[in-house]
Amino acid sequence: MRILTGVLYAFAIAASIGLFAGGATAADDEGKIQQIDVEALTITLDNGNTYSLPGEFNVDALAEGAEVVIAYDTVEGVKQVTDIVIYE
Repeated sequence: MRILTGVLYAFAIAASIGLFAGGATAADDEGKIQQIDVEALTITLDNGNTYSLPGEFNVDALAEGAEVVIAYDTVEGVKQVTDIVIYE
């Protein structure tokens, strides 16, 4: 019984380390685009959240005031857009 308890305890620790060790977390947000920074490749929503766009993103497809839903990953504290839906 002691061995089984020790194995379960070790597994629980390893699983919790694996959950928190990952550098990226996926999430989503929605709102209106308040600002587009073409040089920095970022957009800021009307809720104040700023997101980094991928290098190959066509910034011309975006417009300030457009309603969007953004899927993003947070990597090293930077919210990086993985998908964006624009509602017109």
